[in-house]
Amino acid sequence: MGRLKHAGPFFYEMLKIGMRKVDVPEGHVLPRAEAVRSLGEHAAEPGDFLTWLGHAAFLIRIGGLNVLTDPYLTSYAGPAGLGPRRFVKCGIPMSALPRIDLLVVSHNHYDHLDERALARLPDKAHMTVVVPLRLASFFHERGFPNVVELDWHESHKVKGVTVTALPVVHWSRRSGFDTNRTLWAGFALRSKDHNLFFGGDSGYGPVFKELGAQYGPFDTALLGIGAYEPRVMMKASHANPEEAVQMGLDLRARRLVGMHWGTVLLTVEPPFEPPERFLKAGAEQGIAPNDLWIMAIGETRPLKGWPSNE
Repeated sequence: MGRLKHAGPFFYEMLKIGMRKVDVPEGHVLPRAEAVRSLGEHAAEPGDFLTWLGHAAFLIRIGGLNVLTDPYLTSYAGPAGLGPRRFVKCGIPMSALPRIDLLVVSHNHYDHLDERALARLPDKAHMTVVVPLRLASFFHERGFPNVVELDWHESHKVKGVTVTALPVVHWSRRSGFDTNRTLWAGFALRSKDHNLFFGGDSGYGPVFKELGAQYGPFDTALLGIGAYEPRVMMKASHANPEEAVQMGLDLRARRLVGMHWGTVLLTVEPPFEPPERFLKAGAEQGIAPNDLWIMAIGETRPLKGWPSNE
């Protein structure tokens, strides 16, 4: 009831915010040519790397596989040109992405499951798609033949990389009539050299200590740090930056990467507040600056080997 009481004012405020121009700080988005060139240089060399495309969309090379996560890559987080509009473009044009071996989707919200982007992805028959329970049919109907559904704690191996679906604090809905009819998840991606946690969308909860004990330590954790205000509505769905840092500590992750911010206005906090709070909270917890990553959209960084937490 507390959340419902705040829903009207929240959506009215979001309507006003949606018409507002966002002033994007210099350096938040790499120039396209620079981003494409850097990705190409990393792709031409051996070794794992991470490219932030914006929001929760990453290109990850791990164990020799090109992995694409939650590819919200087009303009609107909604159906038929409706919904919140990105205020920055995807960091790398889809035409410049390498061939995708593994597509991982955490849940069916429009800012994570972008039907228009899926339609434009080439080589659908080549890639393996890993999704939570009851989402496979969505992909089969859109031309993806190799789809694996996972329940929480189930795993699937793709050429030396083990993908495990993990419980997180969130929910699902694609329309007004299908709330929680499909599962949501975070994922562990583990190769012989690296253990990476992709958080999808999540609020904070004790489950992260359980995951850290069972599946950690992690080399790298990709954690949502945005879309957290007002807390009475968002606490059960999205962590704030301080909670994201605690998630990383609970997961026993050495490197924390902030995501789910700086791309599209979903909530009412200032759009460039999350990284400042994230870096401050991490420093207060004693995490080294080099292990707190705030990336530019389009930026590519190399990842190091596993195990590095010992």
